[in-house]
Amino acid sequence: MPMYKVRPFHRVGGEVLAEQLPTCMYRLPNLHRLPSTAASPLPLPQVGARGQREEVDPSLQALESRQEEILKRLYELKSAVDGLSKMIQTPDADFDVTNIIQTDECSPLTTNGADLDLMLGKDYGALKDIVINANPSLPPLSLLVLHSLLCERYKILSAVHTHSSVKSVPENLLKCFGEQTKKQPRHEYQLGFTLIWKDVPKPQMKFSIQTMCPIEGEGNIARFLFSLFGQKYNAVTSTLIDSWVDTAIFQLKEGSSKEKGAVLRSMNAALGKTPWLVGNELTVADIVAWCALQQTGSANAAPANVQKWMKSCENLAPFTSVMKLLK
Repeated sequence: MPMYKVRPFHRVGGEVLAEQLPTCMYRLPNLHRLPSTAASPLPLPQVGARGQREEVDPSLQALESRQEEILKRLYELKSAVDGLSKMIQTPDADFDVTNIIQTDECSPLTTNGADLDLMLGKDYGALKDIVINANPSLPPLSLLVLHSLLCERYKILSAVHTHSSVKSVPENLLKCFGEQTKKQPRHEYQLGFTLIWKDVPKPQMKFSIQTMCPIEGEGNIARFLFSLFGQKYNAVTSTLIDSWVDTAIFQLKEGSSKEKGAVLRSMNAALGKTPWLVGNELTVADIVAWCALQQTGSANAAPANVQKWMKSCENLAPFTSVMKLLK
């Protein structure tokens, strides 16, 4: 018994026609004609006498030109990489970065400043506020030093609060910003600096409460606050500063005794060449490293160059005010 039936086909006048062709769809040329009446195949590009195509698809031309442009850019990148590799492999590439740092001139912190509107956003009629959450069990001393330095550059409205997650805060931490003697209207200040003692695993900072995620970590917050001084460094100096900040936080402050000893030796070697960790000017690397030494109790065991550098830091007023909190 057949499973299905196929309608018969009939040959009429040399053509093969199906019975009752559908009319609901568009017609296509009949490909089942005899060779004499068969439909011609699709036209091919014509080739001229010189072997060149007379008609070329515009999309194909665009694809070819795009491919040529990509190959050209890849060739340029390859040439640039080859040039860098040759420069790195030469003996001249092994230079002393301190020579570059010496020529990287920076203006003093108190005579230069950043555009606060550009960095913190412009909001007419509202004071720009920086809010920092910190745990009183491990106060971020570097942020307190930076606050004192910022007070020398900007008119800052300072405040200290205690969150409900903290039961008690020592009196010296509640007064870590000192007494603000001059009470002025809020709109006359350039910057608001609020410190909230809160039970958090690491310091957190926001300067746009509604729109931004917090910046976490003492080192990251210190970098941001130091950028408000408007200091500009070249790539080598910026990299060294970031390296010293991370070393101070993760090895000097949180590392093992072996790691701390290695960091102190590196600091002693660097301070034998320059008065500060990176060049001839105070940077955020010095602030974070000095505070880490104070909190870990490694200051007394520091080598000679580090001891001399620590005294240079302590001769500055912002460091002196923080030292009072350690007593």
